[in-house]
Amino acid sequence: MSKHPANTLSLVADIGGTNTRVALADGTTLLPDTVRRYSNRKFPGLESVLRQYIAEEDNVDCKGACVAVAGPVRDGVGTMTNLDWAIDKDTLRRAAHAEHVAILNDLQAQGHALGFVAPENIRTIIDDAPTPSPNAVRMVIGVGTGFNAAPVFETEMGRFVAPSECGHANLPIRNEDELALCQFVETAHGFPAVEDVLSGRGLERVYLFLGQRDGDPREKSAADIMAAVEAGDDPRADATAQLFVKILGTVAGNLSLIQLPFGGVYLVGGVARAITPYLDRFDFADAFRDKGRFAGFMKNFSVSVIEDDYAALTGCASHLVHIMR
Repeated sequence: MSKHPANTLSLVADIGGTNTRVALADGTTLLPDTVRRYSNRKFPGLESVLRQYIAEEDNVDCKGACVAVAGPVRDGVGTMTNLDWAIDKDTLRRAAHAEHVAILNDLQAQGHALGFVAPENIRTIIDDAPTPSPNAVRMVIGVGTGFNAAPVFETEMGRFVAPSECGHANLPIRNEDELALCQFVETAHGFPAVEDVLSGRGLERVYLFLGQRDGDPREKSAADIMAAVEAGDDPRADATAQLFVKILGTVAGNLSLIQLPFGGVYLVGGVARAITPYLDRFDFADAFRDKGRFAGFMKNFSVSVIEDDYAALTGCASHLVHIMR
């Protein structure tokens, strides 16, 4: 007999390029003791991950299953950007033995988590915006292994989080240094995308770019760059973080003008959390609002960072509650 009640809980999963995290949820409440992490390279696909998870959770019988994938979702099929997996609803239904299934882009899942993240896990960065209306548009911006953003709309039919792949749009260019950076990073894929700078590997490329510009090219991992910024023992690491924050502010400001998130902008992801302590030091707010005659208008948007590493799982649970009503 299973330790979990039958046909009551939901299975939720957050599939990244390297690891997949799986958990159970009771309604919109994530059950922390059920969170498990799996290395994707050890499995041929998601189905085998979920089958192992269900077995480890005493063959739990779930009523619904929702997964968030780091890649585009089209017509119910999720394709991973940095992993050779494709996930469809039939596969998910077969693996989870669930009546209700859903597949979301990872940023969509983050958008569905808004309102269900504990206040202590939200850090305010810019907070002088006017009080928003209850149904104001919000936006989540993910900075981690990749970059993406998604607007969050509250409608009469419930919450709608629009998918996008804006991390693959062109990097903005405002001066000669940024043009040189674009020319440097475009050698990776033949195209200077936002994600080529605003991501973990992007941080590493910025560090290498600055070294090459100064005639002293050296590589350093993203983790080591941030450790050096914290220690204050590598001026190039500081310069890397400063340029990264400036471009992040510019891009976040651009996206805000496109989506008008009067309900707030929320940064999510591992790199976003790592860079958060330095956003004020490296003038994120100035870069965010540097829009010429619209600089004053930019004060309509607050900016916060979600520091809950399980927010995407919570968002999957929230979405399932909505579709199973």
